[in-house]
Amino acid sequence: MERAVFMDRDGTVSEEVGYVNHIERLRIFPWTARAVKKLNDVGIRAFIVTNQSGVARGYFPESLVTEVHNRLKQELATGGARLDAIYYCPHHPDGRLALYRKKCACRKPASGMLERAAREFGLDLSRSFVVGDKYIDLETGFRVGARAVLVMSGYGRGEYAYLRDTWPRPPDHVAEDLSQAVDWVLEQTAGPF
Repeated sequence: MERAVFMDRDGTVSEEVGYVNHIERLRIFPWTARAVKKLNDVGIRAFIVTNQSGVARGYFPESLVTEVHNRLKQELATGGARLDAIYYCPHHPDGRLALYRKKCACRKPASGMLERAAREFGLDLSRSFVVGDKYIDLETGFRVGARAVLVMSGYGRGEYAYLRDTWPRPPDHVAEDLSQAVDWVLEQTAGPF
């Protein structure tokens, strides 16, 4: 069973801009490719898991999510990095579009996307990590026994400053950005775990 790092997209891998409702709004952080490549180099699987409720809300078509993810993979490849897969949830229980309006098992903080990756790639979620800029990212990891890292990019700094007293469990680590989060993960995985 392999270990993995599950990264949130908006605010963690790329800039938080609200809804990425056009391909030109995708702006990947300059450290992202280098961070993902570090995982690739040591054989730790790298995934993105992201809620994309803008589809259910009718803000953009699901095809745009695919286009954005293709662009993201191309930009990472330019930096010598690759993702094992990208999982996303297009649903929302209050969505405007009936096709996507539902309470599902994949919308974070539900753990469906992580469980799907575990089935498809033979992962040990209890030896894996989740990195994100919101508590719902951390909670997703906690639900499957993964360790969770909060990054200060995106919504992270505000969530940490104003909401951390309400969290039922603190993050396992707090990092300035994805690059520092990956460095911490690599320290944790250097010995027996």
